[in-house]
Amino acid sequence: MLDWAALIVLALAMTGFVMARQRAIALGGDTPALLHSRPVYHGSYVAACTALAGFAVLIIGLVLTNIAIGTALVSEVPDSYSPIERDLIISDAIAIAKDTLASRTDDIREAIAALYGKLTAFQVWGLTIATIGAAGFVMMRGLGRVAIPFRARNRFERIVGNTLMVCAGIAILTTIGIIASLLGQTIVFFSDIPVWKFLFGTHWSPLSGVHEGTMDPDKVGAIPLFAGTLLITVIAMVVAVPIGLFAAIYLSDFASPRARGIIKPMLEILAGIPTVVYGFFAAITVAPFLRDTGAAIGLSVSSESALAAGVVMGIMIIPFISSLSDDVINAVPQSLRDGSYGLGATKAETIRNVILPAALPGIMSAVLLGVSRAIGETMIVVMAAGQGANLTANPLEAVTTVTVQIVALITGDTEASTAAGPAFSLGFALFCVTLIFNVWALALVRKYREVYD
Repeated sequence: MLDWAALIVLALAMTGFVMARQRAIALGGDTPALLHSRPVYHGSYVAACTALAGFAVLIIGLVLTNIAIGTALVSEVPDSYSPIERDLIISDAIAIAKDTLASRTDDIREAIAALYGKLTAFQVWGLTIATIGAAGFVMMRGLGRVAIPFRARNRFERIVGNTLMVCAGIAILTTIGIIASLLGQTIVFFSDIPVWKFLFGTHWSPLSGVHEGTMDPDKVGAIPLFAGTLLITVIAMVVAVPIGLFAAIYLSDFASPRARGIIKPMLEILAGIPTVVYGFFAAITVAPFLRDTGAAIGLSVSSESALAAGVVMGIMIIPFISSLSDDVINAVPQSLRDGSYGLGATKAETIRNVILPAALPGIMSAVLLGVSRAIGETMIVVMAAGQGANLTANPLEAVTTVTVQIVALITGDTEASTAAGPAFSLGFALFCVTLIFNVWALALVRKYREVYD
């Protein structure tokens, strides 16, 4: 029903555009120069106001009514239940109301499901009427403003500017929302588990014993996960950075236009391959090859190893570093190259002493993007490195990463509310580490940035 309301709002906006434009044309008559703004701006102003009013009511109404429904459902659960049990009851009740699978059914869940059905029905009908009504009212008001002296162009451009400003602020609000969502569950988790046990413990098995109602503080040590993430990331960057950077140098300064036109698109195709395909490649091709090669020279290589995952992840990251570095190197002014050649430097000396220092901030940004991509990768690690928390620095053994364990906790057989504590704590720790790394990288880039005329 709400999707139909959104479509009706769009239809009203288009109708308002046509009607306002036609009315402005009629007002202009044979002398359209009398109009302050062209008819298209009158139509755009009415359409923009109509759409913004309708979608604002729809989005704000959804947020507020969802909060109200959640509060009403929580109030129906007796206080004797713990927060985890309360979340489980509410999720089961919602599943019952939607005719999907619930973990169990009882009188409390049935009653909450009935209440949820009534509230959501009222929410849908109320928001539909309010959305369409707001859009229609604003459209009629906008049509009434169409007149010869009306500054429709100025009003429309102001709406566009404010809309762009809101879009820019969404990034900040999204970051704040991510931090808030992570921080809430993390605080709850660390209220029962010591922080130092989590940060410096060496044994990771958070769900063992949780069915008995307890979580062993000695089994939530995240060091094996951090070590596995770091190990695979280092291997990936050792593969990706040299190959990607050398490929960018070749494409920008050595390759002919024809070779560049063939090689660069081929490299960029790698960026469009789904990560699950890389995972298959790592598990079916690279891992057996490394295992057989290791056996031939007397090394014991696990069927699932950090080396296999890191190498394939590095191959996946190559196009990111190569493409961005190529663009940055090409942006270095030709005058710097000419000046270096004029002083008698060779092409290799020019690249090493002039071009790379000038392009260093952009290259560092490309490397930073590659590191972030490696840290957040999950599918390749699941398929090629394993899921066991193994504390080791040996790249020939199986390891796991933070992101893999987050996915395993949230999507496993255990109820999500039970696994939310360790999963969100891992996410918050990874967020903090990535933030620190980004700040350090930006400071490094700022330190070596130079301005060239």
